[in-house]
Amino acid sequence: MSIFKGAGVALVTPMKEDQEINFEKLEEIIDDQIAGGTDAIIIAGTTGEAATMTEEEHLEVIRACVKYTNHRIPVVAGTGSNCTKTAVYLSQEAEKAGVDGLLVVTPYYNKATQHGLIAHYTEIAESVKTPVIMYNVPGRTGCNLLPETVAYLFRNVENIVGLKEATGNMAQASKTMDLTDGKLDLYSGEDGLVLPMLAIGAIGVISVWSNVAPTDVHHLCQSFFDGDLETARKLQRKGLPLIDALFSEVSPIPVKKAMNLMGMEVGPLRRPLEEMSPEGTRRMIEALQTYGLQMMPD
Repeated sequence: MSIFKGAGVALVTPMKEDQEINFEKLEEIIDDQIAGGTDAIIIAGTTGEAATMTEEEHLEVIRACVKYTNHRIPVVAGTGSNCTKTAVYLSQEAEKAGVDGLLVVTPYYNKATQHGLIAHYTEIAESVKTPVIMYNVPGRTGCNLLPETVAYLFRNVENIVGLKEATGNMAQASKTMDLTDGKLDLYSGEDGLVLPMLAIGAIGVISVWSNVAPTDVHHLCQSFFDGDLETARKLQRKGLPLIDALFSEVSPIPVKKAMNLMGMEVGPLRRPLEEMSPEGTRRMIEALQTYGLQMMPD
């Protein structure tokens, strides 16, 4: 059984002005996501700024999310690292917290070989019982999890069940599905490719877009599952200008700006990320207005 099907939100981590984690606001945005129809919360991933958290902060956010969500929808925790030992520790602690799944990014900076990736993922997955979704985003990590490697891991490690595919390479994604006989739980990691990925067998998306428009992203996926392709196409096309704005600077800079413009008060970013540029902010305001999302008055 899949961890989730449909729209999973790659949730931001709200911060106070002193850049400490705002746990009260985290609860608010979890409630907003659930009310908006989101099918799963993905906590402490790239969008959640996990790379700038201490290990204890990382785990505090996961524990808080699991406790507050309280089984209303699944929670998937980002527990990847460029150090296998660290990823094992984070995964084991997230499992103790009661997460429904683990999202494990490929090692970054190290640039592991395919054999190294097999060893890395095998050790992590075998250290826990929780299902694991691999995360392939070579644009950030410099490391590409090839279809043959995904297929090997899927076939040989029992609790490796899925892949968040964020290469933007539809041919690679199609080959991955072919080599896993269409049985891999594939999730789009690109908001602009949700519908094409569903068409080749994906069962959902792990979405930045969902932070600002959860109902639409859920409805896009559900429309596809229901066979209403026209609605799914309309929602994907409607989202494209906003998605472009959400990725016009390094994520999660734009999505936090969008949420703050909408009055969600998710606070600042942690360095080395900086606030969105004036030109980027102007573009974001236009995109939000065109999409029909309400913003707070100046």
